[in-house]
Amino acid sequence: MAKAFDLVAEVRTDTGKGASRRLRRAGKVPAIVYGAGRAPRSVTFESGTLLHKMENESFFSSVLNVSVDGKSRQCILKDVQMHPAKRQVLHLDLQRIVADEKIRMTVPVHFLNEETAIGVKKSGGTVAHLVTEIEVSCLPANLPEYLELDIGAMDLDESLMLSDIVLPDGVEIPELINEGDRSVVSIHVIKAVVEEELEGEEGEEGEVPEAGAPDGDEAEEGDGD
Repeated sequence: MAKAFDLVAEVRTDTGKGASRRLRRAGKVPAIVYGAGRAPRSVTFESGTLLHKMENESFFSSVLNVSVDGKSRQCILKDVQMHPAKRQVLHLDLQRIVADEKIRMTVPVHFLNEETAIGVKKSGGTVAHLVTEIEVSCLPANLPEYLELDIGAMDLDESLMLSDIVLPDGVEIPELINEGDRSVVSIHVIKAVVEEELEGEEGEEGEVPEAGAPDGDEAEEGDGD
């Protein structure tokens, strides 16, 4: 079962892009809390505390106890917007959850015994992670922190499927039910391909670029909210 994280939020009364920019400059992260048959609520979180908790992989697939005005409500993280260049959270979307209603959550996959897998240790193969996270469906109390897949017995040119993942009680993979099975991990020998450079394929030195091509310095920072 996933661990729970405690977060303290403040009610946000001013909205809009300008207000969001002011909040970020003040070290706050704007967010929205919705769901469970109640009206959406705008809140803020302290940026430093939030970033510290987000360093834990489990934060993104766990139940979050969000306290607002002294009242705590269980939520899950549905979306997070990060600054493209800085270590800064721009916005959060949180969904309220109800104990007796199933939720859908994306959780990471942990691959066990990669270095000692038969196809790696004996045959010099390389592990290819075709899937690194999977959406699961379950009651909040059954939400797993992550899923595990032991690949120690895998030989060269073998794969393991979604159906090979041992699921905790009460947990389902909707994709497996609705769309069918697919490969999650495989082991193959990676063959290096040497390409001969063709004469005249590359542009001549001093060639003038096409007009209107971006130089990389014209992009403006988005607001993100």
